Amino acid sequence: MAHYLVTGAAGFIGARTSEMLIEQGHTVVGIDNMNDAYDPRMKEYRLKRLQAFENFEFVRDDISNREILDRKSAIINRKFDGVINLAARAGVRYSVEDPWAFVQSNVMGTLNMLEVCRQYGCKKFILASTSSIYGENPPYPTPETASSSEPMQPYAASKKGAEALAHSYHHLYDIDVTVLRYFTVYGPAGRPDLAMFRFVQWITEGQPVRINGDGKQSRGFTYVDDIARGTIAALKPVGYEIVNLGGHEVITINELVEMIEELTGKRATVQYGPPNLADMFTNQADVSKAREMLGWNPQVNLREGLYNLIQWYNEEREWAKEVLTP
Repeated sequence: MAHYLVTGAAGFIGARTSEMLIEQGHTVVGIDNMNDAYDPRMKEYRLKRLQAFENFEFVRDDISNREILDRKSAIINRKFDGVINLAARAGVRYSVEDPWAFVQSNVMGTLNMLEVCRQYGCKKFILASTSSIYGENPPYPTPETASSSEPMQPYAASKKGAEALAHSYHHLYDIDVTVLRYFTVYGPAGRPDLAMFRFVQWITEGQPVRINGDGKQSRGFTYVDDIARGTIAALKPVGYEIVNLGGHEVITINELVEMIEELTGKRATVQYGPPNLADMFTNQADVSKAREMLGWNPQVNLREGLYNLIQWYNEEREWAKEVLTP
């Protein structure tokens, strides 16, 4: 049995990763500031599920505040077998409006958690990064060796800074680091500011489906359980490695709407608008490194995963239909 610190534990990937760790017999200290970057009811739902586990301890705090290293809390003077840093401000569009929030959370927060490792002797650090780091015209499918020096938005730039900080702590203090570049993740209780949740809600509730651009843009989607399994697999010693996770099933946004129509039995009213300059036109991960290094293979196909999301939404519809989807 191991003892892990998971930041962003009430977040989408953080909550599922914490659940899986606990189900495997480990103990988890989860930290989250429960911010309102998106409708907080979603985080409250995930946290309530986690708090039903006796091997889960919750700390409400903000990892981006330097004072977290000084004040007495559940993460100070504790021996962790690994720090899984999943807390972040996410969202390419919002980062254009408030880049300061993204630098504070993603860069300063990462620095503080690296300091937790340094000061308290934790030798394993996992950093959640992003496919957005590859910029506008990477090769497809995109390998980890593709350039990440031309980010298109402050969000990706903040993650690049976090990756560089993690490498410096690996070099200076021999902290074992796995950087996971997540591609588009979806599933039950997912982020309501992303297409999957929004489209399911809008189509189910008979609301217009708003699409930026002509809908021919595409994404490589991966189910949250597969992402959580890959994250846990990345706890193995690697030195310092960057590994893609996700993006194995590519579909256009128009095709996604059609699949949701088919699975819900409802027709969508689609409204097309201008494209957003912060958005990538497509993404698709080369995950051969994850297969070779972590033994990771996605197990849930897109239709099955989308069916699971729709079933979850219907079960939680009484409140999920009210969740804000900007």
